[in-house]
Amino acid sequence: MKKSSIVITMFLSVILLLAACGTGDSEKTGSSSKKETFKVGMEAGYAPFNWTQMDDANGAVKISGNAEYAGGYDLEIAKKIAEHLGKELVIVKTEWDGLVPSLTSGKIDAIIAGMSPTEDRKKTIDFSDIYYTSNLVMVVKNGGAYEDATSIQDFKGAKITAQLNTFHYSVIDQIEGVVKETAMDNFPAMRVALESGMIDGYVTERPEAVSASAANEKFAMVEFTDGFVTSPEDTAIAVGLKKGSELTDKINEALKAISEEERQNMMDTAIKNQPAAE
Repeated sequence: MKKSSIVITMFLSVILLLAACGTGDSEKTGSSSKKETFKVGMEAGYAPFNWTQMDDANGAVKISGNAEYAGGYDLEIAKKIAEHLGKELVIVKTEWDGLVPSLTSGKIDAIIAGMSPTEDRKKTIDFSDIYYTSNLVMVVKNGGAYEDATSIQDFKGAKITAQLNTFHYSVIDQIEGVVKETAMDNFPAMRVALESGMIDGYVTERPEAVSASAANEKFAMVEFTDGFVTSPEDTAIAVGLKKGSELTDKINEALKAISEEERQNMMDTAIKNQPAAE
């Protein structure tokens, strides 16, 4: 009887020891197999490049620390890059002015937000290869005095604005006699200002203008035969990265794998899927 008790006790001890070892290995395996993250900053308010929605429809990704989701062309580019890197995509919703500081401070790994690789920005951060090229247009009221404009000079005397800290705002100076209104923080604010009559138009890129006019029948897009003078770097869009980032070459590899046809299809789909509220 005593011998049997000893055997049982030893048997139970072995089982407990094996269970403990198994738990340790499992925990260790779980921690080591956890996928690394690729944290991307975007304002999620510049449709069709990026926007905010309330669910995961059309492949939207949940915004970190937020009940909302991000969608749009930039989001699709970010997904392809994250897949190429073998990392989990994390979207960090950030105001436009906070994107570069968030990148340089390490809060995010990249900016994918319709950002142009200007010489001024290159002093602070690096950029990937170009992933989209657009051209400048104007958004005005549908049926208004400027809907049929063909030259930027047709906006003489008009109240015009653009987003703060963008080259869109600086090109307004090319319009003779224009009333250059204070730059605004974001596109929703400009759309409200246009609809209310506070401004006569705002400068933007063609995809955003197509998006605005599609979302609101009160808006119209004006394309110019005599337009703004810009440099290639102004109308190009690239991924913003920290100086000397080890991700640059890998991100360029990911972008190179996306054909021009696929990029255009992605933009067309983004315009089609944009939330009506935008």
